[in-house]
This record gives sequence, C-alpha cells and structure tokens, in this order.
Amino acid sequence: MAIEQIKMPQLGESVTEGTISKWLVSVGDKVNKYDPLAEVMTDKVNAEVPSSFTGVIKELIAGEGDTLAVGEIICTIEIEGGNAGEQKPVEQKTEAAVTAPADADQGNKARYSPAVLKISQEHGIDLTLVSGTGAGGRITRKDLLKLIESGTIPVAGQKVEAPQQPAAPAAKEAVQQPVSAPTQAVAPAVNIPVAPGDVEIPVTGIRKAIAANMLRSKHEAPHAWTMVEVDATNLVEYRNALKDEFKKKEGFNLTFFAFFVKAVAQALKEFPQINSMWAGDKIIQKKDINLSIAVATDDALFVPVIKNADEKTIKGIAREISELAVKVRTGKLRSEDMQGGTFTVNNTGSFGSVQSMGIINYPQAAILQVESIVKRPVVMNNGMIAVRDIVNLCMSLDHRVLDGLVCGRFLASVKEIIENTSKSNTSIY
Repeated sequence: MAIEQIKMPQLGESVTEGTISKWLVSVGDKVNKYDPLAEVMTDKVNAEVPSSFTGVIKELIAGEGDTLAVGEIICTIEIEGGNAGEQKPVEQKTEAAVTAPADADQGNKARYSPAVLKISQEHGIDLTLVSGTGAGGRITRKDLLKLIESGTIPVAGQKVEAPQQPAAPAAKEAVQQPVSAPTQAVAPAVNIPVAPGDVEIPVTGIRKAIAANMLRSKHEAPHAWTMVEVDATNLVEYRNALKDEFKKKEGFNLTFFAFFVKAVAQALKEFPQINSMWAGDKIIQKKDINLSIAVATDDALFVPVIKNADEKTIKGIAREISELAVKVRTGKLRSEDMQGGTFTVNNTGSFGSVQSMGIINYPQAAILQVESIVKRPVVMNNGMIAVRDIVNLCMSLDHRVLDGLVCGRFLASVKEIIENTSKSNTSIY
C-alpha cells in the first residue's frame, strides 16, 4: 500500500485559496478515480474536488470550513501498489507538509498562508511574536482571529500564545471542529444589540467569499469613477422592432444588454489598454477579449464569462447571456464558465438603477455599469426639445493601470457605437 495526497486545486486564474464547504467522503470510504471528494468554495465559484486515485480515504487533513492555500494537502488516500520501502518517503512527505521544523519561528515564517499574511498586515500583527496552535506550532487564521477578538494583539518584545483548542491531535482537530471563515478575520464579529423582532440571518459561505473578494478589490485597487450619458433612442427603436420575431425564430430574448456587450467588445479592440490587469511590477494587457457579466440570484452574485466576445455577433452574445443566466439560476454553472474574464459589464439597469459605482472585479482593471434606459426631455442641436431614450454608462477603473484620458476615449467609443445602432448599419447576425 502507498499513501497519496490530494491538494487544494486552483479553480481560477487569480484564485489563491479555497474553503472546504462540505466533505463528500469519510475516513475509510472506498473511492474511485474522479469520484468527488469535497465541495470547495472560492471567491469566484463553487466546485467539487475529484479524486486523482482509486483507493481508501486515509485521513481528512482539512475540516469543513477550513480555508487552505492552493497546493495545500486536504486529505490522503491509501492506494494499492508499492511496498513498505516506498511507503515511508510518502509518509515523510505528508508529515513535512503539515509539521513545522524544529525551529518554530523559522518554520512558521516559511509556512504562513496568504490568508494569515493578509490578516496580519491588516491588523498590524507581528507574526514572529505569535505562537500558533496548528500542526507543529503553525499559525492559523483562527489563531489570529481569536487574538483580534480578544484584543491581545502582540507588540514588540511580547510573545503571545494563541488561545488553545481542546486537547486533540492537530490533524484530527481540523476535521472535528469548524474553523472560522476567512472573511471573519477581515471583519471581526461586532456586538450589535438585538431587539425583539430583529432577525439574525447567518452569513452563507458564498456571501463571505463575495465579501472577501470585494474587500480585496477596494483595499488593493485605487478606484476612480467616470460616467457618460448616451442617447439610445435609435437602439431602442431597432431592438423593439426585432424582438418579437427574434424570440419566435431563435427561442431566446434579444436584450438591450447584448447590444451593449457587443459595443464594449468593439471598443476594447480599439482601446486594448482597458483590457489589462495589474500584476505588481508589470501590467498585463490581455489579447483575448473575455467579458465577465454579473448574474444575480436571491443571495449571491456570479460573474460568468463570454469568451472572445469581439468575435461573436449580437445574436451569439444574446444566446450566451441567456444560457449563462440559466446555468446560474439552476446551479449548473461550472468553474470553467467563470474563468478568464478580462473586463466586466454589469447590467445594473435591469433593476431600475440610473447611476452606480461598481467595485472592480479583481484583478481586472475596470468595470462598466449599464444603467436603465429612461425617457428624458433633451435639447437637440436645433434648439428644439424632444423626448429621447437616455442611458448612463458608469465606469470604475483601477487608477494604477488606467488614467482618465484613455477611459474617456473608451467610453466615447462605446457611446458612438450605441448612438449609431440602427437597422441600416447594425446587423445582429
């Protein structure tokens, strides 16, 4: 017999960690290759982790609620094959992954997870002054959360012991006790008086993940905001003349949003700087134009991606919008449907908004809010007043990557495309 490891997979380009939301197996269970082992939640998607081997579950290293960095071991599997001589190195490898070296300070310093580093930076915690309760003295997210909640954040020259868990082997403890979700460390529990009639609503795992990603975006990306007003009268007339016949022929709706997504894709080809991401010491300008679109459910927000949107017709984009929305609302959205986005277009107008400032979908450089189309009196070039269909396009940008000049030109391009949309110069096929 030999022992093999299952590690936290990377479920997206910018995903650095995942939370075990539910184990689908127990110790001693027989599993086949590709059988689902656990449900994992990230800030972008929920997905199942499949088994890479056929064998018997030996140990669940992580517990439900635990958040682990990509590449960390979540469980081990005993598989047939190998001999006693081969088993020892594998066991040593497993032990090395969960046990700190004898020099605790050096070991912990080398094994701080991204989440632990983030919490320590946000709260000014000197990690060299903290004794962890994890395997081999490793500092865990829960250790830091308890220090923050207790108000005993260490200062120079003062060693602080993290609050101890009930005595139990470290690995087993992780399985038996739920661990605080990552965003609780960013926003510690607040004592708010609860009056009679108040309703306490538990924060779901996906809501915590959304909160963590939004907080990261606001903390890391210096947001700026700009808006243009667009006369969409010609677009409204053109789309309304086509929508009934289109629905009868194609079987799905021709929405206004499809025209805006197509216009954004065209403008991104003209201004590729907008289609970029911040990468610390460099800016990555993406070749493919993959547009993330926000789709909401009652309690969550998902951002599936329309790949190579610039190569698709308005009809093709409308079809993808319809299909992705159905996947979201029926729980059939896959992790690959959420990956690769380079710019986000959000249809805030669908619920009547006329002006909003979106939070950038990290690590993208900008997000565009398409607001509600409303009828307004407008002074025309001849001085006459006419009722026109007007829509606001609101853009949030990462000022590390983009400046107002290029964003203004980009919005002007989108505006021109929308205002010139008509039967004579715009094909939906």
